[in-house]
Amino acid sequence: MVGPHDGGIFSVCVMKDGTLVSGGGKDRKLIAWDRNYQQTGAESEIAEVTGPVRTITQGKGDDVFVGTTRNAILRGRVGEPFEPTVEAHTDELWGLAAHPNQHLFLTCAYDRRVFLWNADTHTPVWSKILEDPAQSAEFHPNGTVVAIGLQSGRWLVLDTSSKDLVTVHTDGNEQHDCVRYSPDGNFLAVGSHDNIIYLYSVTEEGRKYSRVGKLTGHSSFVTHLDWSSDNQYIRSNSGDYEILFWSAAMCRQVPAAASLRDVEWATATCTLNFQVFGMWPESSDGTDINGSACSKSGKLLANADDFGKVNLFKYPCCQSRSPSHSYPGHSSHVTTVDFLHDDSTLLSTGGKDNSIFQWKVVA
Repeated sequence: MVGPHDGGIFSVCVMKDGTLVSGGGKDRKLIAWDRNYQQTGAESEIAEVTGPVRTITQGKGDDVFVGTTRNAILRGRVGEPFEPTVEAHTDELWGLAAHPNQHLFLTCAYDRRVFLWNADTHTPVWSKILEDPAQSAEFHPNGTVVAIGLQSGRWLVLDTSSKDLVTVHTDGNEQHDCVRYSPDGNFLAVGSHDNIIYLYSVTEEGRKYSRVGKLTGHSSFVTHLDWSSDNQYIRSNSGDYEILFWSAAMCRQVPAAASLRDVEWATATCTLNFQVFGMWPESSDGTDINGSACSKSGKLLANADDFGKVNLFKYPCCQSRSPSHSYPGHSSHVTTVDFLHDDSTLLSTGGKDNSIFQWKVVA
């Protein structure tokens, strides 16, 4: 049995009838052997995108399940094509966006992969490999396109149905930590690690973008931003725990924050703002909460913390030490959270555990 695989053999499975299936790492091949340890001639090659074979087990009948090095589980029969049963990210993921009117959501990660997921079946609708690691994502309000911020200073827009590239732009050479459309879909704000928020006008139903200005004033990288419900103002957080307010029409900072105290905000992704400061535990520092989201009904607030937990509060959350429900599950820091469009489900993404959780909202 010398030389059947090009490279190391990662797994061997003894089938119930006494035959064998071997799985190679470098060549990504599955090879069938008879009881006399002779090749039967049946073999399959695993697709490169799913990664090399890591482990093999027998299912019902002649079905074989294959676990790969890229967090995928494939199902098939040796000699025939194998189809993914489970797919997942293989590196830290921070990009999460819920579709505005369907039970779909999108994730993107440092592994350069983008997935559009069906929240009802827990399976991917499609996936795409990008040229650069991805950091953030946001659907246009009409749901037909989605913007994705990359770590290279570029950001791009994909068609939600076909996953085709609609447009790509470059602003600076550092990662874009947040991208956010205005509620009417006429503007896109891109928060960058270079301390700048880039503002674009959006036309043709989210398919044409023109830069209208830059919002400068932060002394550290931009971490989160929200639009006001009337599309007039932006609030933003930065790495040095600033809260700044901006006039979108003037592309200027609003220094008198008190003048915006009665403004209604469309989202609550800024972890530092007057409506959410009650979610911060005592003795915490500014990095303990990574992300937050308000339900579409405006009644619930969820956050993602550094201790593997998702926490749920009433919104607004303006009192210190506000009561909450805490939900463990992630084995690493939770990077971000979001609600589906009908508030039926809360989504959370993990950092080092590379996982996506769906939480049923029951009250």
